[in-house]
Formats: sequence, C-alpha cells, structure tokens
Amino acid sequence: MSLETDLVGGLAELDLVLDQRQVGQLLGYLDLIQKWNKVYNLTAVRDPAEMVSHHLLDSLAVIGPLTREAGAAGLRLLDVGAGAGLPGVVIAIARPEIRVDCVDTVAKKAAFVQQVAGALQLPNLRGRHVRVETLSEPYQVVASRAFASLVDFVTWSDAALAPGGCWLAMKGKRPDDEIASLPPAVEVFHVEQLTVPGLAAERCIVWMRRRGDPPGGAANT
Repeated sequence: MSLETDLVGGLAELDLVLDQRQVGQLLGYLDLIQKWNKVYNLTAVRDPAEMVSHHLLDSLAVIGPLTREAGAAGLRLLDVGAGAGLPGVVIAIARPEIRVDCVDTVAKKAAFVQQVAGALQLPNLRGRHVRVETLSEPYQVVASRAFASLVDFVTWSDAALAPGGCWLAMKGKRPDDEIASLPPAVEVFHVEQLTVPGLAAERCIVWMRRRGDPPGGAANT
C-alpha cells in the first residue's frame, strides 16, 4: 500500500476529515523529515511507512481530544521540546485555525520547523529556538510528546500557560508514578487512552491544569 493509502485509512479510523491539500501537506512534511534526517538525525524512525503510524497518526490521534477539551478557533498552542515538530506541525496542518509555536533548545530542530512552515505554506506555524522557561506569553494549551517527566514539563512551562489553560502531555503507558509526583498546585483532570491506527503500543494523554482553574477554561481564554 502507498503512504497516502495508509494515511487516509488511519484518518478514517480516527474519524478525522482532512481535505486533499492537508493530506498532501502531511506527506510533504514526511518527505522533509526524510531529507533533513540524512544530515541532522531528527528522528530515529527511518522507514516511511513507520513514520506514517509512529509520527503522523500518533500525533493526529490527539486532534479529536484537543478539539473537545480546548476548542480550536483562536487557540494558541505551544509544543514544548518539539524536535522535528511532533505533534505541533501535525496539529498546525490538521487545524489551521490553531496558532502553533514549536520550541526546542536545539537550533537546527527549530530551524527545521521554520522550513516546514515556509515550504508547506503554514502561516499558523512557527519554530522557536528558545528555552521554554524563558517564555511568558500566554498559550491556552501547552503540549508535549515524550518530552520529560510530568513534573519537569509543568514546572518549566508554567509561565507560558494562560490562566484557565491546560497542559496536554502525550505519554505511552499511564505514568502513575509521575502523576503522583506532581506538585499540589497541579491537578490531573483526565487521563485519556488513545488508539493509534497501525501502532501496537499503549498511548495516552495526561490532561492537567492549575488547581482551582475552571474546567474547560482553555476554550474560553
């Protein structure tokens, strides 16, 4: 089967509807990863078919939950430790109404995201070479994918989370030990199991917010 067939089939399983341009952008993104990988080692996954499941569909699996929890129109999302832009680039393609900043401390990775934004004509996407601790502008959603422990993630990015916003941490197995270590000021309001087409591995989202913030505040910030 072709990469496009795998991708379109996965979208159907995830109950996501993207137009042909968006499908083309996702495949173009994979092509750019493969080209840059030859020099900069953006990702350990090298097989294009594996990239569809491990990168694209894995990131696309958060689109439905993200839209439900935080809405989309006018939303600002920060992808922390974005690396090659996962899930931030995929979110920017699938939901062009969301403004996505991908931050990484490695300059070449931030430059890659900027290259993707230009090559795929994504005005809502930006790559930033900064430490997340230095950011204070408000984002309604602060996301990460296999970035760090939950404690480090929320501590380092706290200043960037808007009042009423939420943290979205993509994890493999449910990280009960990490959840138990969170500071009292942070509450986990949902651990959501994900099923990723073509990926035989556990995946979940740990949704967190500042204790005392109203439920669903991210959508109204």
